[in-house]
Amino acid sequence: MKRMQIVLLLAVPICIVAAFGQPLPTIASTMDREISDIEKEIVEAAEAMPEGKFNFTPESLKIPGADYKDVRTFAWEVKHIAYSNYALWSPITGDKIPENYADDRLEKLTTKAGIMRYLKDSFTLGHKAAATLTTQNMLQTAENSKSIRLHLATFGVAHAYDHYGQMVEYLRMNGIVPPASRGKSD
Repeated sequence: MKRMQIVLLLAVPICIVAAFGQPLPTIASTMDREISDIEKEIVEAAEAMPEGKFNFTPESLKIPGADYKDVRTFAWEVKHIAYSNYALWSPITGDKIPENYADDRLEKLTTKAGIMRYLKDSFTLGHKAAATLTTQNMLQTAENSKSIRLHLATFGVAHAYDHYGQMVEYLRMNGIVPPASRGKSD
């Protein structure tokens, strides 16, 4: 009976490959797809906000009873995502955070074009990190970290989704329909 179970377990992946003609996804390809999905959402949302509103914060709306004092601007949401991407994914690749993107230099990053470059560069690092993941190393502690490689990779995606929700709210507060919510004719 045990032998039959083992044969069946081994046969299922072979049948899947035969049925679809494609190899099974790897941990690297699966993680890369997750990074691509959130990258698309975040980059499109950031591109949708006009440069003149990039420093928008709901505090400026002066909504009665609302307390938006000291919340991040839209630009800081984007910079926060990019910095977190570097902080989470660089231990996987072993890369250092580029000096021009160091935490103490982010105040000087003020143009939409510069912030967008920073964001896109951070996702490039994410794809590089995903490409390094294997079933052999995904549970190993990453370089200069207390966390395992898989946790750092997946948390980068989860964290970005949290802040994507904030970006969507800021877009809507400015009368902008987020790209992911637009119909095909919009």
